[in-house]
Amino acid sequence: MSDNPPLTDEELSRLRLGPEGLPPDLAAAFRNRGGRPKADAKRVPISLRVDAEVLAAFKATGPGWQTRMNEALAKAARKLRAA
Repeated sequence: MSDNPPLTDEELSRLRLGPEGLPPDLAAAFRNRGGRPKADAKRVPISLRVDAEVLAAFKATGPGWQTRMNEALAKAARKLRAA
């Protein structure tokens, strides 16, 4: 005896794809939340070559390393502007 017997024709006819086939609270958990949160300021994607040790050091700090790298670069940029 199978743990998952085949569905009957009646059961198959009642199936619904997507969230309309789920209870409302469960369907809400699967809704698209629109990707990552919007950044406060406009960020520009770039390609940047850095020393392997620099990248490893930032990645070793864990999740959020790109934000911390951006903060370090922003701090350096402020010093350059002030000079």
